[in-house]
Amino acid sequence: MSSGDPIRNVVLVHGGFVDGAGWQAVYELLKADGYQVSIVQNPTLSLAGDAAATRQILDRQDGPTVLVGHSYGGAVISEAGTHDKVAALVYIAAFAPDKGESVNTLIADPPPGAPVPPILPPVDGFLFLDRDKFHDSFAGDLPANRAAFLADSQVPWGLDALGGAVTEPAWRAKPSWYLVATDDKMIPPPAQRAMSERAGSVVAEVPGSHAIYESRPDAVASLIKQAATGR
Repeated sequence: MSSGDPIRNVVLVHGGFVDGAGWQAVYELLKADGYQVSIVQNPTLSLAGDAAATRQILDRQDGPTVLVGHSYGGAVISEAGTHDKVAALVYIAAFAPDKGESVNTLIADPPPGAPVPPILPPVDGFLFLDRDKFHDSFAGDLPANRAAFLADSQVPWGLDALGGAVTEPAWRAKPSWYLVATDDKMIPPPAQRAMSERAGSVVAEVPGSHAIYESRPDAVASLIKQAATGR
């Protein structure tokens, strides 16, 4: 792919505890620049199910596509990104598991002093974040009323999603870009840097919380456009 032949299709994949509506500002910025944008609504019951949901949307694309994942969505795009329409991967403060790794294995050994995400003990096989700590941990740079809405509209995150292991990581075969959120309290920035380095990603660092896709949609859209032009 040359810089004169940019990709026009973008598929956005959300992470755990939230749904695809959080991508709206990024969606609108990309649409305004002429991109065809689709959003995957992951059930977040299992990694296999979410990869299947993503492949379903990829099947509908009419050409090369940039596949974007936030947080747990990075595991999803690592699994589903082997799809033949995926030309580039973009990780937004996301997990980038290697073969046999899951989100669960990646969070098992946090860096010393890193904040511990306020994930409550599982109930009936599902996880939630402590709603009273949601704003500080997940969305520290969003307005309090928006963070409260996200906390109260959480999507239950299945243990089979957390524990689902990647089979053939797409980033080993396809070019990737990575946005490090430097104020992230869910995935420590040192872990983000380590995963992006391992993947050989083109890296941008931006001050922002784990919800950087909402708080800094300009920076997110900018990196996606870099991936679309291959720069």
